[in-house]
Amino acid sequence: MNPGHDHDTPWPDAVPVTSSAADGADAPSAVPPGDGAPQHATPEHPLTMNPRTGVLLLSGFVTVALVAAAFLMPVHYAVQRPGPALNTLGTENGKDLIAISGHESYPTSGALDLTTVSVFGGPGGHVELYQVIEGWLDPSVAVVPEERLFPKGVTEKQNEEENQREMTSSQESATAAALTSLGIAVTTRVSITEVDAKAPAAKTLKAGDVLVSINGVPTDTLDALRTGLDRTAPGKVAAMVVERAGKQVPLDVTTRAGDDGKTQIGVFIDATFKFPFDVKIQIEDIGGPSAGTMFALGIIDKLTPGPLTGGKQIAGTGTMDPDGTVGPIGGIRQKLFGARHAGARWFLAPADNCDEVVGHVPDGLNVVRVATLDEARAAVEKIGKGAAPGSLPTCTAS
Repeated sequence: MNPGHDHDTPWPDAVPVTSSAADGADAPSAVPPGDGAPQHATPEHPLTMNPRTGVLLLSGFVTVALVAAAFLMPVHYAVQRPGPALNTLGTENGKDLIAISGHESYPTSGALDLTTVSVFGGPGGHVELYQVIEGWLDPSVAVVPEERLFPKGVTEKQNEEENQREMTSSQESATAAALTSLGIAVTTRVSITEVDAKAPAAKTLKAGDVLVSINGVPTDTLDALRTGLDRTAPGKVAAMVVERAGKQVPLDVTTRAGDDGKTQIGVFIDATFKFPFDVKIQIEDIGGPSAGTMFALGIIDKLTPGPLTGGKQIAGTGTMDPDGTVGPIGGIRQKLFGARHAGARWFLAPADNCDEVVGHVPDGLNVVRVATLDEARAAVEKIGKGAAPGSLPTCTAS
């Protein structure tokens, strides 16, 4: 029904018409207006429209056009939807997602799914109002301001490069954590990427220095770095050796207290690792650090006899530090729904994400709270042996 036009009702200004006697028919009397009979314009009596009706029609069309334009107008939001789940024990483009050479590995079964989030909006793309409204109505979707996910001014290329850098770092940290948990020695090289200008250490340390030892403790692991620092009280001088321009240089570095009260030197570091054999993680079109926990579990499964999962499908997420700490991630709600959609009935969630998990778990999915790689591995082994839902630690409201 068009606005301002009642179906089958003649225009108010239409003039009744009689049949012409020239057509050979008897001329009937005029039909009174308003009885539903169709009306016809003639040259003498043109069909006209009431001005008020015309205004209503025009207003209606304009309103529809404005609403349509608003629905297609870009808005400054990002929409997060459940993305695909990938089995770290499986293949990607015909290749093992985790490939190990130079060390004995074992066949396995089941699935250790890493979960992802598909993000619409941000640099190089945009979302429209109808997509935002759809997201608000879907419990598996999150609609957030763009600036929460993308720093202001960042380009599409810069965003992709950062995501790839985080993915590469995640793979290295996951490998280091997995091998260390299995008692396999990993050599760590810790480089200083930046020195806090306000820290006392800014007088002696430089970006690019490689830490060799602290207070006599070789800094070949991150745990050793912490051990060496703990030998100096906050604010006191630590004896350090750094590699600078290819030479080892001894330095006396004044420390300071961190927010946690522990000794720190006020630098940003980047750890690189030397592994005793080759571990390749071959994955495309996925960035960010959140797959670390599932990578580490996949590596452990392939380096130990028998399937860790007992043949079951287990999904999860979480960053992985080289020391085995499971860290929080973004998009946990979308990953829960993505895991369930992929068929998983168990999900490993970082302990620090538990507040976001409670109340958003889809039916049929059992969430297990994990804070370390050892806890994650123990949970997978128990699930593989037939653990009952509810028998493992889960997320509760704080």
